[in-house]
Amino acid sequence: MNSAEIREAFLSYFESKGCKRLPSSSLVPDDPSLLLTTAGMVQFKPVFLGVRDIGTSRATTCQKCVRTTDIDIIGTTGRHHSFFEMLGNFSFGDYFKSEACAWAYEFSTEVLGLDPDRIHYSIYEDDDEAERIWRDEVGVPAERIYRMGAKDNFWSAGPTGPCGPCSELYYDQGPEVGCGSSDCRPGCDCDRFLEYWNLVFMQFDRKEDGTLEPLPKQNIDTGMGLERMAAIMQGVPSNFETDILRSIMRVAEDITGVAFGGVEKTDTSLRILADHARAVVFMIADGILPSNEGRGYVLRRLLRRAIRHGRLLGVDDPFMVRLTDAVIAEMGDAYPEVVEHAELVRGIVSSEEQRFGQTLKQGIAFLEDAIARLRAAGEAELDGHEAFTLHDTYGFPLELTTEIAAEAGMTVDVDAFEAEMEAQRERGRAAVKDESWSAYASAFADIAPTEFVGYEADEAEATVVAIVVDGERVSSLAPGTTAEVVCDTTPFYAEQGGQVGDTGTLEADGVRFSVDDAKLPAPGVTAHHGALESGTLSVGDRVHAAIDVMRRERIRRNHTATHILHWALRLILGEHVRQAGSLVAPDRLRFDFTHFEAVSAEELERIERLANAKIMENHPVRNYETSLATAREMGVTALFGEKYGDVVRVLEVGNFSKELCGGTHVARTSEINLLRIVSEGSVGANMRRIEVVTSFDALELVERVERELAEAADTLRVPRFDVSERAAALVKRVKELESTSARTKSAVADASAIESLLEGAVDVGYPLLVARVPDGDGSALRHASDVLRARLGGGAVVLATTDPESGKALLLAAGADDAVAAGFDAGAVIKAIAPRVKGGGGGKPGMAQAGGADASGIDAALDEARRLLGAG
Repeated sequence: MNSAEIREAFLSYFESKGCKRLPSSSLVPDDPSLLLTTAGMVQFKPVFLGVRDIGTSRATTCQKCVRTTDIDIIGTTGRHHSFFEMLGNFSFGDYFKSEACAWAYEFSTEVLGLDPDRIHYSIYEDDDEAERIWRDEVGVPAERIYRMGAKDNFWSAGPTGPCGPCSELYYDQGPEVGCGSSDCRPGCDCDRFLEYWNLVFMQFDRKEDGTLEPLPKQNIDTGMGLERMAAIMQGVPSNFETDILRSIMRVAEDITGVAFGGVEKTDTSLRILADHARAVVFMIADGILPSNEGRGYVLRRLLRRAIRHGRLLGVDDPFMVRLTDAVIAEMGDAYPEVVEHAELVRGIVSSEEQRFGQTLKQGIAFLEDAIARLRAAGEAELDGHEAFTLHDTYGFPLELTTEIAAEAGMTVDVDAFEAEMEAQRERGRAAVKDESWSAYASAFADIAPTEFVGYEADEAEATVVAIVVDGERVSSLAPGTTAEVVCDTTPFYAEQGGQVGDTGTLEADGVRFSVDDAKLPAPGVTAHHGALESGTLSVGDRVHAAIDVMRRERIRRNHTATHILHWALRLILGEHVRQAGSLVAPDRLRFDFTHFEAVSAEELERIERLANAKIMENHPVRNYETSLATAREMGVTALFGEKYGDVVRVLEVGNFSKELCGGTHVARTSEINLLRIVSEGSVGANMRRIEVVTSFDALELVERVERELAEAADTLRVPRFDVSERAAALVKRVKELESTSARTKSAVADASAIESLLEGAVDVGYPLLVARVPDGDGSALRHASDVLRARLGGGAVVLATTDPESGKALLLAAGADDAVAAGFDAGAVIKAIAPRVKGGGGGKPGMAQAGGADASGIDAALDEARRLLGAG
């Protein structure tokens, strides 16, 4: 059976047992305690806890998972993966141990046709019930049932949450693949007994303090690794030789020209390429983008590790897109989302590979030089500061540096690296202000969802159901008090989906509560934040809730404009463009989207013209609710990386835009009036941001531009449409005058500065000057080098300065022929001293340059040069 057949056989079998087949959830989990979805039960955690009802008590899934806790092992074995598929069947207070065990046995022996005499079973050491079921109900011989400790047979999805004892099924692959020990049994480290199915009897909820509390209902969570079962069914010794992974590896063989099954070192690299390519595709398709934090860092780490192993196999040109295309071709039928986002995957991967490829060689050279220095000094631990430089300057994840160091028989001072990273995070945190107004979600946890009537009405009669002050529930408010007020009904739109919350008032006789924001502190609960201006407001009071209508109108125009803008961006820039964030405010809209280069002025003009054409064509705008499945069948665009419930709200703009959106919108596009793009720029790797104004704000922008143009024309005494030409001519003339002035000042200053510097020259067999020169750019540094060497009458110089614009260190070494003949090597000097300024560079014996991030290290770099050249 191939992998697709095994996957379908499993799901169909458990459907026959009354389980509802559900789709895989996203790799981005709802659970804040998890970075990525690592098991099939993750999407059902709220169901196991009894806080969510999904309309069925039995389910079966094939869950895509990513797990990188053992990334250093991935590639060195045939069983470990970063991405894998987990087949599972689940019971939410329905069937329990007896059925789970019986069905696992039946599926294994009757559907898959495994030899029952080759299946062995482990149970938790205290689980007498499980042993009785396997032995007496299923009929498994007692000698094939093994008791094991909590490490092997007590399972949980994370540090907290649902957990319980488990029973694992092992397939005996035969003594020929075993260790040969007479004690060999399930749990042995050899490959003879392959664990392929884990049945978790979910009975407890592990709390933060480690205590176990019984769950409201007993549950079942099972997980069968598709890759492992495919290896068993296809009779191959490694998961990488199963149909899907072997097919991807053939592409890797074709790219590299290296055959699998030859040398273990190259086999490891080929496994890594095939494995990491799958993880990369699925992570990007689920909305994860490369970054230096969180799950984006996991993605970047996997990508860069794969790229490095491609280089180890001799591939210098970009190659990852060919691998990711192979993944999409192999797995697109089972997971349509990877096909839907194929262009995005290609763009992100290509951009990341190009970016990392530019620094990989330099970083490798930097690291190899550091390793060589350690060997020469008889040391075996790479300094954490240098590991941080590799991370910060060359983009090397710590794990990659550690892996390369380990290949050289060395370790990395991880503690020192982490100290550097924490210092960097502290600098980042110091620059960010927490502007959240409510950090007290628990105060709203037991409140019933608020009925939102704001799609149809701007005001409503409501009852106050809760008042929260500083995170504590209170029964009433006095004038001047700031609070969050929850009502049973509201026309206020709470901030979500990028749209800001409404403002307005809650009023009754003699009572006025001014609302300055509305948010969702708990699912479905709208909290009106503001202050009581007059009267006394109490729980149970009836109030008249009214929004600021004109402000809402401006928000509606901007929100519909966001959808039109998204359509225009995709039309002009390509289908890879996906919304990755937005802000819809009354005075502007901000739209983040995936793209791999700056948007040109011509493209921005075309985007703006297209958007305004659709606005002025007066298209109807329609909102309606439907099921998520129906929406997908209709081809509705979902917000990239967003999660949705079973019922969704669709926004249709004319016949050209159809997207999922729960925001508020205009009735016809002409209500937007006018759209003007204010700015476009980068907000990170592969991410762009465009800022736009519409309606009154767009008109105000036009008027401001008109005023500025008129004033400029008046000042320059030319017609308005001649301003740019006259300004360009004046700028050219100013630059000419500045250049003349600079040359004059330089000539005056150089004479005295040069005499002072020359006093520091020494004779080391040739004239040598090691000095720090006044701040300047690279051109100024080269000019100083030429002048000083001319005055020395040959010899060599090692100079350093600080670039006044970037603040970075610049280093230069240069020697005349006589100095080089006497042993001076500019390239070697720069290579040795550049790490002192957290930089790198190189060159020839007669001339070499480097740049570095840390100008504070210049003096240390020059001291090192003096020591190397015998001038210290």
